[in-house]
Amino acid sequence: MTSRLQASGEHLFRDLAPQVLGVVVRRFGDFAASEDAVQEALIAAAEQWPKEGVPENPRAWLIHVASRRMTDQVRAEISRRRREAAVIAETPPEEQVVPAPDTIDKVEEDDTLVLLFMCCHPALTKPTAIALMLRAVGGLTTAEIGNAFLVPEATMAQRISRAKQSIKTSGVRFRMPTPEERAERLGAVLHVLYLVFNEGYASSSGPDLQRVDLSSEAIRLARALQSLLPEDGEVAGLLALMLLTDARRAARTGPDGELIPLDEQDRSLWDRKAITEGVALVTQALSRGQVGAYQLQAAIAALHDEAPSTKETDWPQILALYGLLRRMTDNPMVTLSYAIAAAMVHGPATGLGLLKPLDDDPRMATSHRLAAVRGHLYELAGDLAEAKAQYRAAAARTSSTPERNYLITKAGKLP
Repeated sequence: MTSRLQASGEHLFRDLAPQVLGVVVRRFGDFAASEDAVQEALIAAAEQWPKEGVPENPRAWLIHVASRRMTDQVRAEISRRRREAAVIAETPPEEQVVPAPDTIDKVEEDDTLVLLFMCCHPALTKPTAIALMLRAVGGLTTAEIGNAFLVPEATMAQRISRAKQSIKTSGVRFRMPTPEERAERLGAVLHVLYLVFNEGYASSSGPDLQRVDLSSEAIRLARALQSLLPEDGEVAGLLALMLLTDARRAARTGPDGELIPLDEQDRSLWDRKAITEGVALVTQALSRGQVGAYQLQAAIAALHDEAPSTKETDWPQILALYGLLRRMTDNPMVTLSYAIAAAMVHGPATGLGLLKPLDDDPRMATSHRLAAVRGHLYELAGDLAEAKAQYRAAAARTSSTPERNYLITKAGKLP
């Protein structure tokens, strides 16, 4: 019973933390202090719930405790500065900032989605805002965020710290963005949802290949965003990409959690309902005429999902779509995928030639994926000794246990 309660509590913490933070930040306007207060509320819940049971309304409980922590901080600051009379003359602090328990859950907006838009603070650059959102909403560790940005963990820790300091010194409070600001911030919000989904679908570190909680939450938020902006092609494209990618989840791992690559997956295990929905979304989005990067990626995913096998995949069309995508972004991961598609159409030597410029790209310095793709292409070319060396080099760089095991196994099977 205790273990089930602890597991339930961990699941609730994962789901509720961003929602609670969204409410508290919206009310108090201080991101860093609100984040600390929410963490204290989660610690209190971890201590009390196993003994007393999970409350009937855990979200309201966490909001109430976190808000009370913030109220205590406000009161202490007021006392320190001797400004009690000016700030709390008419209404006690508790009544000013802590709603009645029966009204806490009556907020109509999705607080997690609201928090995403709020984190695009005018004091922050877009990359820094995205990093902060990944921390606050995605629940990613600093190391995971660093992996997403292709930078070391220490570098990302400094960025997040500077982000919080920039917000504090700017004097600009967190608040709900206007419709115009929301439109300006949409690109950053979509990028965060994309990165959270990717971390859930293929975890960058740890013993598990996938974190379904993260990918499912990203899909949920993308659905909420699509319901708010049904005519936006890139919102639809991102949701389609998530659905078409997540549709393969059941076939990606074996009985012991081992990685199964796309060309070896049992396609009968793929979620056909999700594929149908994703194809419909991207088809409708592309018909509107304004094509974006997420729509192109969704179209590529649809071609993979609709193919009976890897051999029967429309690789020339995929290569053309990746060519368009390369013109839109300088992301080295797109170049990796383009090289694979080029190898399937024109041969592995072409693909290997396309990878050479990435040797000088500092974003790939610590990534294992370049070596892994090289290993695959050398194997296709018949250079098994070099393929084995590249697989081993990739295995040494990855922090994901299933990926490491897969790469070591690939190297071990080669003569």
